Amino acid sequence: MKINVLCIGDVVGRPGRRILAQKLSSLVRDEDIDCVIVNAENAAGGSGITPQIYDKLCKYGVHIITLGDHCYRKREIIPTLETKNNILRPANLSPNSAGKDAVVYHTAKGVSVGVITLIGRIYMKPADCPYAKIDTLLPRLRNEADVIFVEMHAEASSEKIAMGYYLDGKVSCVFGTHTHVMTADERILPQGTACITDIGMTGAHHSVLGRNSESVIKAFRTQMPFPFDIATDDVRINGIVVTVDCRTRKAEHIRRLVITEEPHSSNDTLAYDSDDGRPNYNGDF
Repeated sequence: MKINVLCIGDVVGRPGRRILAQKLSSLVRDEDIDCVIVNAENAAGGSGITPQIYDKLCKYGVHIITLGDHCYRKREIIPTLETKNNILRPANLSPNSAGKDAVVYHTAKGVSVGVITLIGRIYMKPADCPYAKIDTLLPRLRNEADVIFVEMHAEASSEKIAMGYYLDGKVSCVFGTHTHVMTADERILPQGTACITDIGMTGAHHSVLGRNSESVIKAFRTQMPFPFDIATDDVRINGIVVTVDCRTRKAEHIRRLVITEEPHSSNDTLAYDSDDGRPNYNGDF
């Protein structure tokens, strides 16, 4: 048996949520998707996630929600992290951190998909060793899941690439997030693990990483604080579709995916999608 897993890159603010609401159900149908994994750590105003947005993403058809270095930016999400079984924080944070270090989704085909998120340590906040953490998690998760996907949420491309090679043959896929820029290096590694350095961003691409370019340039030029408002133009979904042979647990195919929003829909006002919160200031992408 084979399954298709869709991994969607960092959802940034209301534009990213809107295009998921518009496109995800048809995308799942057209691509015959069995499991949808979405990084949503920037879903609320560009930084963090709220319980209301968590509920909406689940209604849109997201099966597993991953988070990164902004996982606790909205403190009201902490009870959700502790009680829900389809949202996870980076596994190599402190063992005392709220939330789960791995989750499992059971597909309609009867195949279970395990997901782990690791956070990098280069140009990032302090974290435990991702290699030591994944070594302790994999034996447990192999008993719970048929296939395993690992997200490497890191600033440095070298960290993401290195983790891919380290896990080659141990998991079905290693994909990178955090930089919001999709890379063109998708491949199947020698031992059968699908790998890509970064799957990109779901949000406004006429922007600086999803934020209004004029505000970001002012902050860079003046070194003064400016609100990093969420950009609104050229909204796209970035992600990958990975096909896995469940018998061997090896990936057979990986493909980049870019879905664009219909013209003029960025001007629509959606009453159900107003949980952004206050804009973030410079230095906090």
